[in-house]
Amino acid sequence: MADWGPIFVAVLLFALLSPGLLFQIPGRGRCIEFCHFQTSGVAILVHTMLYFALICLFTFSIRVHIWLG
Repeated sequence: MADWGPIFVAVLLFALLSPGLLFQIPGRGRCIEFCHFQTSGVAILVHTMLYFALICLFTFSIRVHIWLG
């Protein structure tokens, strides 16, 4: 049996934290922009750091486990 928890968390966070899809930090005109579909290098860096911090939190600290099979 495989532990699918980290995989589901990673896919969900990737979909939610894609810069410009739902929100973008920092935006071009404001601090946060929603559904803008345009990104910058700084926004990609900020979303990468958020993704890394949240994936570490859910994988190592909270230990989300989903057993299938």
